[in-house]
Amino acid sequence: MTAVRLSELFALYGDDVYRFAYSFTRHAADAEDVCQSVFCRLAEGRTELEPGKEKAWLLACTANACKNRFRFLKRWASLPLEAAADIPDGDSRAVLEAVLSLPEKYRAPVHLYYYEGYSQGEIADILGLRLTAVQTRMQRARAMLKEVLSDEITL
Repeated sequence: MTAVRLSELFALYGDDVYRFAYSFTRHAADAEDVCQSVFCRLAEGRTELEPGKEKAWLLACTANACKNRFRFLKRWASLPLEAAADIPDGDSRAVLEAVLSLPEKYRAPVHLYYYEGYSQGEIADILGLRLTAVQTRMQRARAMLKEVLSDEITL
């Protein structure tokens, strides 16, 4: 992998990798570390990326890096939502808070589907799950979000 190509990929997908890592870790410093480790792994050049599949590979690598990080650290540090960059106000903020409150196994598919625009089949490939598992997690996550958001609206 050339330095120029690595810079191009970072410019294109760096924010996406960071946001996805943040959705897992809920901590800015941990998300930055994961983002750096993903691009370092890409720079090592052990894997040839298929043209057009770079983002999917980066997000799959991000998911694995986040899981590995917490497997070894065994901690879930969180940062107050207000301290994170580019947090929207109003209804969008309520939705984001609701998504971030989901358990990790539901949060990752929701993030990939709604924020990154992947299909459920692509999410299954990225997360290493069966399509039916992704569909079930999406259905359960939507039910949880509906419950949380309907409670907020009625208050």
